[in-house]
Order: sequence, then C-alpha cells, then structure tokens
Amino acid sequence: MSRFEDLRNAKLKQLAECKPFVAASLCLVRRRCGNPNCKCARGEPHQAHVLTLKTKGKTQTLHVPIALLEDVQAWVKEHKRIKKLLREISNLGLNIIRRHVPASRAEKRSKKKFRL
Repeated sequence: MSRFEDLRNAKLKQLAECKPFVAASLCLVRRRCGNPNCKCARGEPHQAHVLTLKTKGKTQTLHVPIALLEDVQAWVKEHKRIKKLLREISNLGLNIIRRHVPASRAEKRSKKKFRL
C-alpha cells in the first residue's frame, strides 16, 4: 500500500468518528425593533444569533435560541472539520490516481528488462 493510501485510510477512520453537525454559518445580528422608547432607538441594537444556509439556491435564516447556542457553535465547528477532512481525503485519492500511471509504466519497464 502506498503512503497516500495509508494517509487516506487514517483520514477515513477520523471521518467515522464524526459528531453531530449542521451545514450552516452562525452569525451575530444586531437589529432595531422600531419602538421609539426602546434602548435600540438610542443606539443599542438588539442582538441575536442566526444560522444562514442555502436551500435550493436560496439563503435561509434560522434564529438560534440562547439555550442552544453552545451546541450550535459546536455543530458548525464540526461541519467545518468534516469539510476539511473530506477535502483532504479527496486530494489523497487524486494523488493515488496521479501516481498510478507512472508507477504502472515503471513496473512494465522493469518487467521488460527481466525478460531480455
């Protein structure tokens, strides 16, 4: 087995250990409610966390309750880790494919030398 295959198998094992995740971005938004007597009218806007995600090509926004904020942050972080891992696994697969042709040609050349 090549070192690329060993690395790919190690990354695949890491992928098997994935935790809950969500494919979205977590954002902090500040808004004014429109009430002239509210603190936001004096320059202190309300703050909330939202998830933004694409559904059928359109951006959706989903409010994140404060009680779930830490969990959602971990889920978003896990998704980023998984995406990076998938990119690395894909690149290792491409390297295996790229190395296959020169290696097989070298093998054929060495077999020809032994036949002579």
